[in-house]
Amino acid sequence: MIAVDTNVLVRYLTNDDAAQARKALDLLASAEPILLTHTVLLELEWVLRAVYDLSAETIHSSILQVLGLANVQIEKAEQVAKALSWYAGGMDFADALHLALATGAERFVTFDQRFVRSATAQGLPVEAL
Repeated sequence: MIAVDTNVLVRYLTNDDAAQARKALDLLASAEPILLTHTVLLELEWVLRAVYDLSAETIHSSILQVLGLANVQIEKAEQVAKALSWYAGGMDFADALHLALATGAERFVTFDQRFVRSATAQGLPVEAL
């Protein structure tokens, strides 16, 4: 198994550098198992939003595309799926992933009022501190 950096996924999704995009495609299409870490997913969402100015809908479908590749694996896939669902419902992706991965916690608290509002709108237990 190999792990990939965010830039490999960005090249694969955006094809903004043809040579690197081809290498990324070849790697991701290979039979070799690929590990995506949670931090790479966080950075991928940020890069696609902040650098490429893509919509949340496009980012959501792009992440699903990558996660749907046959050889891609991610830890805590069920929690990542929850985070993606909450993201599709309007929550910030980083906030959604933080909450989804906080398994076993009795409470999730934040100073971020936007996080509280978006979580509450989806019936999720996030409290303002």
